Amino acid sequence: MEIATEVYKLISEFPADERYGLKSQIARCSVSVPSNIAEGSGLTTDKKFAHFLDIALASSFELETQLILAQKLFQLETTELVEKYQNLQRMINGFKLKLLNK
Repeated sequence: MEIATEVYKLISEFPADERYGLKSQIARCSVSVPSNIAEGSGLTTDKKFAHFLDIALASSFELETQLILAQKLFQLETTELVEKYQNLQRMINGFKLKLLNK
C-alpha cells in the first residue's frame, strides 16, 4: 500500500489531458496489487490465495511497464518506483511458492 501511495503522488504530476489515459490505468493497477493480496488473504485455501497473488503479480508487471512508459513520455523519474515493484514481485512470487509447497 505504501508503494501505491507513492504511485498516486507521481501521477499527480501527469499532464491534465492524461486523466483518462495512462494516468487512469496506472492508478487502477497500483490499487489492484494490494487489493488482490488483501482479497486473497481472506480466502479459505492456500491455492485460492495463490491465485490472487498471481493476479497481484500480473498487475505489478503491468504497472512496471506503465511506469517505464510514463518516464519516457513525460520525463518523470520512475526508476525508484520500478525497483520497488520489482522487489515486490520477487516477494509475492516467493510467498506464493511457499504457500503452494507446504
